[in-house]
Amino acid sequence: MPIGNGRLGAMIYGGVEHEEIQFNEETLWTGTPRDYNKPAAYLYLDSIRDLIDRGQQRRAEELAQREFMGVKSISEDPAAWLAKVSEERDKQNGAASVNYPDHAWETIQVPAYEGWEDIGLEGVDGAVWFRTPVELREQDLLDDWVLDLNKVREEDYTFFNGRLLGHTVGDQEKRLYHIPKEWLRAGKNVLAVQVINRSGKGGISGYKDPQQPIGFRSATGRFISIVGQWKYWVQDADVPKVGSYQASYQPFGSLMLRFPAGRTTNYRRSLSLAQALAEVSYTQNGVSYKRTYIASCPDNVVAIQLTADKPKQLSFSLSMNAKHPGYRVWKVDEHTLGMDIKVKNGILKGVSFVTVKLRGGRIYEKDGWLEVEKANEATVYLSASSSFRNYQQIDTTFKEKAIAHHRQLQKKKFKRLLARHARDYRELFGRFSVGFGGAAVDSIPTDERLKRLVTAEDPALVALYIQYGRYLQIASSRAGTQPANLQGIWNHLLEPSWGSKYTTNINLEMNYWPTEMLNLSELHQPLFAMIRELSLSGKETAQAYYGARGWVLHHNTDIWRGTAPINNANHGIWPTGGAWLVTHLWEHYLYNQDPQFIADYYDIIKVATLFFKDVLVKDSESGWLVSSPSNSPEHGGLVKGPAMDHQIVRSLFSIFIKSSKLLGKDKLLRDSIQQQLPKIAPNQIGRYGQLQEWMEDLDDPENKHRHVSHLWGLHPGNEINADDTPALLQAAKTSLQMRGDDGTGWSLAWKINFWARLKDAEHAYAMVKMLLRPAGRAGGSYPNLFDAHPPFQIDGNFGGAAGIGEMLMQSHTRYLDILPALPAALSEGNVRGMRARGNFEIDMQWKEKTLQALTIKSKSGQPLRLRYHGKTIILETKKNKTYTFDADLNLL
Repeated sequence: MPIGNGRLGAMIYGGVEHEEIQFNEETLWTGTPRDYNKPAAYLYLDSIRDLIDRGQQRRAEELAQREFMGVKSISEDPAAWLAKVSEERDKQNGAASVNYPDHAWETIQVPAYEGWEDIGLEGVDGAVWFRTPVELREQDLLDDWVLDLNKVREEDYTFFNGRLLGHTVGDQEKRLYHIPKEWLRAGKNVLAVQVINRSGKGGISGYKDPQQPIGFRSATGRFISIVGQWKYWVQDADVPKVGSYQASYQPFGSLMLRFPAGRTTNYRRSLSLAQALAEVSYTQNGVSYKRTYIASCPDNVVAIQLTADKPKQLSFSLSMNAKHPGYRVWKVDEHTLGMDIKVKNGILKGVSFVTVKLRGGRIYEKDGWLEVEKANEATVYLSASSSFRNYQQIDTTFKEKAIAHHRQLQKKKFKRLLARHARDYRELFGRFSVGFGGAAVDSIPTDERLKRLVTAEDPALVALYIQYGRYLQIASSRAGTQPANLQGIWNHLLEPSWGSKYTTNINLEMNYWPTEMLNLSELHQPLFAMIRELSLSGKETAQAYYGARGWVLHHNTDIWRGTAPINNANHGIWPTGGAWLVTHLWEHYLYNQDPQFIADYYDIIKVATLFFKDVLVKDSESGWLVSSPSNSPEHGGLVKGPAMDHQIVRSLFSIFIKSSKLLGKDKLLRDSIQQQLPKIAPNQIGRYGQLQEWMEDLDDPENKHRHVSHLWGLHPGNEINADDTPALLQAAKTSLQMRGDDGTGWSLAWKINFWARLKDAEHAYAMVKMLLRPAGRAGGSYPNLFDAHPPFQIDGNFGGAAGIGEMLMQSHTRYLDILPALPAALSEGNVRGMRARGNFEIDMQWKEKTLQALTIKSKSGQPLRLRYHGKTIILETKKNKTYTFDADLNLL
């Protein structure tokens, strides 16, 4: 169960005898302030463009990979270390030999697709040996065999019966090793693999689909699976530093509690979205126990209250630990422990404190644990902070500030903390409510409801999912904090998938799709603060890579605000991340109608526009202005003119024009942009009736890629809609049908929004049910409703909540559309506090798929263009006046 206050996030596991509260602090990342940009990379820009123009995509990607990617952090020469770990391979009786005594080795599950970090080898980079026996029959010796390990991260030396089968480098290379029958033995054979992994995820990964095993296959088709427990030995984890393009978000530590054993009944754990409060309760030996958990924003603390219904029954032990090498736990006083940590690959340090306050009983410290005996009640206060000051500076006084903060916490009673937490949270969460009926099933555990939803309807679960998205945003994105990252603030791994950072070609933006619509506008502030910082670092990248004015952001960033291209040229060179983020500034204005906000961010909008004014180039064949080099995320390689880029740039240019007019600034530049705007390559309809993803008509109707980026103009953009571009709308629908419904979690969420914008209620709802299916090989939801990529990514939660909102109300065109995509399963319902562009707030009720009551508050006095079931009205409104309508849109 996740709790959070924007700065601190905690995961409540809810054990009885052993409880873990895994906690994070939002600013604990790897890395350090540094220059991410390769100087004078722009010298290769024209050559890359020329290769793309001549159809030499591979050569363009090779040149770009060498000369146009970001600068990695410092690497150390691994030659001596590699020579050292190679010695074991050369020993006659070494770890690869048949009779090597591996009985003292520990065991581990093989394969592990998400790396050995996911199954117990956290923080391990280096050389690790794996061994497993393989039993063969006499008749098996008649054939040659093939060993299929599929994927290994990152380098392997694979031996069979002491002989080297093969050596492969790269986690994208498939391991298929031929075994001649002369190497086989009847009875026990031994497979030994030395895996060398100097950074990132490590291990024998196998297949993403767990139903597809790794193993041996004979020439006659017999298959022997080798999935299971293998012996392993960490040969050397003292690996030289390996540079990385960007930093990774890090877990902080865990608070561990131990309780007496006993027969347990009536166990229950819950998370109240209305109160932002988690609970664990159970009965043991005739005593009822309860633990209550909150993450308070006003007091910046995770607090836990432990109670029993009989006196002197609370006895437990408490300590902290961390996955970071060399962490230290120390006694502050008889009631308090402290913990120091330092991230492995970076400059940041952290400190946390935990205090136990008692009513009755006694407490003392022993061997790094606080021991509580026979208390009536206990309260635990947990705080944590890091040495991060901002993306350019480290705070050398952070520990003193953390000590002072925790001392203040110790003076406060839990009752006061809880009251302040409740007032603060209720002010945000209580603005909006939604119901679809079906409340009777709320008593069923969530994991069972997910399973039931596959074959039965549960409208209340859909409503719960919207509110869960709002809860998660309040918990992970508060004013003055960092934006919610790929896992909100709940990453638990030292080597998280995709660095748990900010992927800006969909994921970061999706995190903020529900913010305005679901009445949490101020939670957008962390993203706006990031945009301001990115606009500064992005100016340096624009100059270094494009020789251009303005600012640019490619497809990823981190806490140090890297903006250069990363990873691989075939998907990392994508210059429209910053332009997409600018659309969030404009959306905030549309929802709130505050010109001062645009004035505050106008220069950022302007310089983002200047970048593309300089960078768009004229295509020699069509004469259109195009973006080059770029890609259509994350699909098709390095190209010119992907449709998504042009949709985003058109939106950016339009935002600049409107902002310039609003503020009465830069008329000459505005006129120039207005002339340039219609010259940008337009959306095109291809030979299958689809919306083309690229300049050329290359779309494959059998392609089921998870990204459908070229439909950006349908959502979150608005240039593709039924009112203005019906032909493009149909083409977008055809593209969506070609790409198919299935996908990873965030992909399913985006498709909900697409189908809602297409006003296909039943298809949109079918996508909701796919997002809410139990997590499997692709997409779905975990039992705590976290979105499954897999693994966990929070973007699907936010995108899904926004998509359900789009089914109920849309305001991206000239009209405010009421119930535009309402499915039969949600035929009854009500919404209070939903927000629309123009700064309108909407309450509505419906029954049997028919609107019953509609109330709209005009908070800025803008004209209201209202549409429901084909009927439209236009109404001039007054600021802060409320208007009530009947089902026929008659004003009451």
